[in-house]
Amino acid sequence: MKVTHRPYTQYCANLRQSSLLRHLPRYQSYAYDFSSNDYLGLSQHPALIRAATLAANTQGTGAKTSRLVASCQSQIFDLEAQIAHDKNAMSALVFATGYQANISVLSALLDSKALGATPLVFADRLNHASMHVGCQLANAKQQRYHHLDYDHLAWLLAKTQSVKQPRFILTESIFGMDGDVACLPSLIRLAKQYDALLYVDEAHATGLFGHKGYGLTSDYGDDVDVSMGTFSKALGSQGAYITCAKPLKRYLINRANGFIYSTAPSPVQIALMQTAWELIPSLQPQAKVVLERADWLRDRLHAQGVKTANSSTHIIPLILQTPTSTLTAQRALAKRGIRVSAIRPPSVPTTQSRLRIALNPAHDEAALEVLLEALLSNLT
Repeated sequence: MKVTHRPYTQYCANLRQSSLLRHLPRYQSYAYDFSSNDYLGLSQHPALIRAATLAANTQGTGAKTSRLVASCQSQIFDLEAQIAHDKNAMSALVFATGYQANISVLSALLDSKALGATPLVFADRLNHASMHVGCQLANAKQQRYHHLDYDHLAWLLAKTQSVKQPRFILTESIFGMDGDVACLPSLIRLAKQYDALLYVDEAHATGLFGHKGYGLTSDYGDDVDVSMGTFSKALGSQGAYITCAKPLKRYLINRANGFIYSTAPSPVQIALMQTAWELIPSLQPQAKVVLERADWLRDRLHAQGVKTANSSTHIIPLILQTPTSTLTAQRALAKRGIRVSAIRPPSVPTTQSRLRIALNPAHDEAALEVLLEALLSNLT
């Protein structure tokens, strides 16, 4: 072993000792997959497959350059206009991935040079890692309020009421690890009261919630300053968008480094985004069924004393506390042909390791019965 490699080898050895070492999954055939974020099954939808094939055949497979250099972007402009309209927003901007969108947009918005002062950032403790990275890139220290505790957020905001610094409130609308829901009216009220910019990550809400399925923020217009959503979960493809006021979009085009220095989404990716976006309203009956089945599963688990945190959506966590017990449960389910995600720190807080169950339309009553029986035999 090279001497220069030893620190990395030791780091991984320490992770292994704590049951925190991650591996890329090897291929295994599962009868039931409850690990996917493909919440509406759109990744296999014939319309998306046709759209991708047509785009590749007519426009090729690559965008070839960044959007600030590319001359032909009519399809992206059309998509952004439609997103803005459906989200009840002034404008939209498309990104290649949700992670890229969050780190690029937040690091730009929180730039103290542009703001003329150091920002005050108030963030839900369980926000996605990409939001925390965006803050770190801007050297913005977060004041993290207790998860969904708006009294605590109000107290933090009130403490700084006399300070002349720009304020930001950051949250997810549906939290991807806990499956619970932010109270946007409370956040909007506090943002207005304390002149804070409200930033909402809709990655796990887009496609299933809000007006026609376009996310919870679509019900509130410009009361939410920036809304980010992805195409890589319920929309079955890849990419992300933000909605915001036109001055913010103009600023981000000139300041968001991940946007400026990345190759634009490919014609295939844009075609997939457009097709999935247009399908969402017609898929709301399926979304309703998914949420009803999640309620059914939670009720049965609760009846047997299994806790699911504060989940009220299609995402159901089963908190097992330790990484070792979580991996043991995951392996036991895998032996029965059932795939679930084993989530461990740093993705979740210490003592909050869990199995994460995500439902989609393919999970019919028979599949849920199989899952329920397997969970109860291993967890109770």
